Amino acid sequence: MDIVGSAVAIAVPLAAACLLGVGFVCQQHAAYEEPLREVLHIELILHLARKPVWLLGIALMIGGQVLGTVAFALSGVTAVEPLLAMTLVFALVFAHLIYRESFTRAAWAGAVLVCAGISMFLLFGQPSGGSPVSHVSFRWLAAGGVVIAAGLCVLIGRRAAFVNRAILFAAAAGMFYGVQDVLTRGSLEISEAGLGALFTHWHPYALVAVAATGLLLAQSAFDMAPIQVSLPASTAAEPIVGIVLAVVIFSEQLRVTPVALTAEILGLIAMVAGIIILGRSPILTKRKKPGAPAGSEAQLP
Repeated sequence: MDIVGSAVAIAVPLAAACLLGVGFVCQQHAAYEEPLREVLHIELILHLARKPVWLLGIALMIGGQVLGTVAFALSGVTAVEPLLAMTLVFALVFAHLIYRESFTRAAWAGAVLVCAGISMFLLFGQPSGGSPVSHVSFRWLAAGGVVIAAGLCVLIGRRAAFVNRAILFAAAAGMFYGVQDVLTRGSLEISEAGLGALFTHWHPYALVAVAATGLLLAQSAFDMAPIQVSLPASTAAEPIVGIVLAVVIFSEQLRVTPVALTAEILGLIAMVAGIIILGRSPILTKRKKPGAPAGSEAQLP
């Protein structure tokens, strides 16, 4: 690949990450104004759909996903995913510029750890290969297992402290997004037999349900907490869940050399540490949330 081609291969996924990051900030800005009683209710989405800022955020997110798809076509998944992990940094920078919040060094360190951890996992894991799989294969049960795990995160989150609730809901959203990624691949493989084939298989219907659930969970997390708390877990969970499911369902392969395994484990540790740091960082946009019980504050410790 020549210099121009290399520059384009880097610029496109970075542009995608930027659009995604700004889109998430717009969504969180709109969702954070909604009453807390709307968390996990379809009413939240219906109200947000009336807000131009939220619709702009959705449009930017879709644009980022389209650019990400182009980037995958140019360079492949393993080369692009680490750059897409920069979504979190773009989101925090944009939120910083908009809200004039003085994020602490710990908050920035947490963001760097999350991005570095994801990138290390992806760069050393280098998932590759893969083959089509039957729509009735038992391998798809792995995706069902992830959905169950995400549901457990939601159940635990509903009984957890406020900040942990937002993180767990965001993690569940990221897990649903990871399932969405493999269902998208499965649907694309089915569409090769003709668009009509999509209506005779379960994948597209499951894809719509999973995408809608992930969107509701993400907006619920945005409703409860600022972007530096409500986004990192989702950003981390989606690519890792997507890769693991791709290995299980489509027989993609991860590198398992001692060096690669060590780096992958260190990457996961860094990612989790970054999420914990961000979750414990002070939030400077503290205010009473509409619909919150008397005396309660949307203040995260």
